[in-house]
Amino acid sequence: MSYDRVCLIGLGLIAGSIALAAKRRGLAGTIVGTARTAETRATALRIGLVDEVFDTPAEAVAGADLVILCVPVGAMGVVAAEIGPHLAPGAVVSDVGSVKQAVIDAVAPHLPDHTVFIPAHPLAGTEHSGPEAGFATLFENRFCLLTPQGASAAETDRYRAFWEGMGALVEEMDAEHHDRVLAVTSHIPHLIAYTMVGVADDLRRVTNSEVIKYSAAGFRDFTRIAASDPTMWRDVFLHNEDATLEILGRFTEELFTLQRAIRKGDGKALFDHFTRTRAIRRGILDAGQDTDAPDFGRARKAE
Repeated sequence: MSYDRVCLIGLGLIAGSIALAAKRRGLAGTIVGTARTAETRATALRIGLVDEVFDTPAEAVAGADLVILCVPVGAMGVVAAEIGPHLAPGAVVSDVGSVKQAVIDAVAPHLPDHTVFIPAHPLAGTEHSGPEAGFATLFENRFCLLTPQGASAAETDRYRAFWEGMGALVEEMDAEHHDRVLAVTSHIPHLIAYTMVGVADDLRRVTNSEVIKYSAAGFRDFTRIAASDPTMWRDVFLHNEDATLEILGRFTEELFTLQRAIRKGDGKALFDHFTRTRAIRRGILDAGQDTDAPDFGRARKAE
């Protein structure tokens, strides 16, 4: 058993999936949690995500040897300040935020010296949210990136084993580098998806719903992620500003290059670009990171 008492602060998709996976794999003795609303807390207890729920984070972390912050990035500092005085000696504190340097800057100052801080980012999720969205197989064959902050090798290995026990592929990465990589692979794609849905909405008013009515699979698949939690993504962009703006600038340059090629009828430039990017796409497939998450309904029924 990896940890005796695991505390999850925030009880949405990721926390729910951690709870279900940890229970299934015997990675935790007791799982407790807390959430902002009474409704969420009651739901998490009713469907068996946690063994106990508490009204406040300060109450929830008492006696826990692993605490995972599963709240939006913008709320992490406030939560850390609340739980800091109540953390048990030797407790491991982690998170699941999509941004790492901003989380470290916000959380680390509030953690006492007798705790261990190992920020993490599981590269997994769906467009669904809330405690009932979780499922035990969410992390299987998905990467989880750790950015240990002064943790010993033994402490890091123990936490690595926790995520590997849930089926994740665990790697370590510098926080700043993490934020640049994720700006490319996740943050900007989400921004573009949100933008395309907005464009489609504008066109819908002009074409009497034909954009929505005749949406091809490409549009549906590409914009699916625009259904993700708006609070989470607002905080991601506000707290990964530098990397996001850098990659967005590069994307804009590429877009202008393609625009110019189309305007000039430069078929060779278009063909060369599509050939190069097709090869990159195949590399993603070869890495096994294009497997869709299990169907939400089937996953819940299997629990």
